[in-house]
Amino acid sequence: QAQFEESGGGLVQPGGSLTLSCTASGFALTYNAVAWFRQAPGKEREGVSCISYTDRKSFYSASAKGRFTISRDDAKNTVYLQMTNLKPEDTGVYYCGAESQTCGYYPRDNGMRYWGKGTPVTVSS
Repeated sequence: QAQFEESGGGLVQPGGSLTLSCTASGFALTYNAVAWFRQAPGKEREGVSCISYTDRKSFYSASAKGRFTISRDDAKNTVYLQMTNLKPEDTGVYYCGAESQTCGYYPRDNGMRYWGKGTPVTVSS
């Protein structure tokens, strides 16, 4: 079954850092743009960041800009999200989704495919 496998989440104190990984399983990352989404308890899933395939252009939500960095290693079939200066409002389950080549659907999630089970991030003291 083609899907993403997210990992790297955990419990971190405010101001701390985490790096999440999103590895493609059953398909190649090539030709796909990949986006990170998060879903906080009781809230809808929201777009956090996206990286295109064609020109490696990256996009960030207003809350992620300046604190998060998205990158990809197609040879490892993996996309990363480096998160710094984490805040309690960053708490949630983080998921990856893919779309064809560019971040056209992002930050909407209804055009994405290959969703994984997510990795939980809790920012708390």
